[in-house]
Amino acid sequence: MPGENSALIKGVIDGGVIVPCCFENPLKEESISFIERALAQGRGAALPVTAVMGAYHIATRYLRVPRVAAKKVLAGILESGSGALYPHIAPEDAADALDYASAYGIEAWDGYLVAVARRLGAPTIYTLDASLSKVREVAVVVPFSREAVDEYHAFLKGRVR
Repeated sequence: MPGENSALIKGVIDGGVIVPCCFENPLKEESISFIERALAQGRGAALPVTAVMGAYHIATRYLRVPRVAAKKVLAGILESGSGALYPHIAPEDAADALDYASAYGIEAWDGYLVAVARRLGAPTIYTLDASLSKVREVAVVVPFSREAVDEYHAFLKGRVR
């Protein structure tokens, strides 16, 4: 049942944190390290399966990462069998996601992260998305060094369509 181990969950991971694992970039090693720790339950974080699918969409559509390469990395995450993977998409969470999206002017996918965090009692969302900082119900944490994030964003400027 969702939330039954919520006392152990400190945060929810956004797909944007997973994307750098899929291709060569300045943030790749930090991203892999963070996700590996999360999958090993060392970070006490929940990784929604929907975030993995969103990472595929961002990596392949916007960053032009080869589909097979992205699939291989992301399938490895899904096949890990980790207890960090959060597979539940309850209708009430989707409704809450829409509430958060409309109230804060964020994407519905981001509203879903907030809904999951609230359901699990997790105070944090790990993300690169600065727009989530306007959501009062959770703390937004960028789990990487500022320097690496700045290098990553500069690197992406040449890749985004």
